[in-house]
Amino acid sequence: MARLILFNKPYDVLSQFTDRGSETKRRTLSDFVAVPGVYPAGRLDRDSEGLLLLCDDGRWQARIADPRFKLAKTYLVQVEGEPDDAALAALRRGVTLKDGPTRPAEAERIATPDLWPRDPPIRVRKTVPDTWLRLTIREGRNRQVRRMTAAVGHPTLRLVRWSVGEWTLDGLAPGEWVERDLG
Repeated sequence: MARLILFNKPYDVLSQFTDRGSETKRRTLSDFVAVPGVYPAGRLDRDSEGLLLLCDDGRWQARIADPRFKLAKTYLVQVEGEPDDAALAALRRGVTLKDGPTRPAEAERIATPDLWPRDPPIRVRKTVPDTWLRLTIREGRNRQVRRMTAAVGHPTLRLVRWSVGEWTLDGLAPGEWVERDLG
């Protein structure tokens, strides 16, 4: 039976088990998850937080991570400024990045979510407001959500992946994980 681990990856943690070749030691998955034989199904940038799935079955890893399966990934995104309806409409249509157009996203403004404090906190500019968005994509390019919000004029300040497919972060504090059976 395949094993799946739902892990709430803290900010400033690499989505890998080792940190070879770095002069300064950075935190990795091995600092939190001591389960042999599991590997990340997809990635989550070091400066992003939230749900990272780890699995011990290559077919499931591919199904979770491969954009061909169009598994929805939902992010809570704190952006600089206040995106207007036109910016949200652009995200919903898909935006053109340097590596081509994105697929359409689901995008909406949301109230400030009840999340743990980030360490270190985001930079705050007293003269520039910020807004929270819920953004759902069905592909996974490098730093895609950050590049999409920047493309519509609202750089990302904080990025938390809340869900991948049916799996969510609900009830997991940063650094915590829970195991699920995949069947």
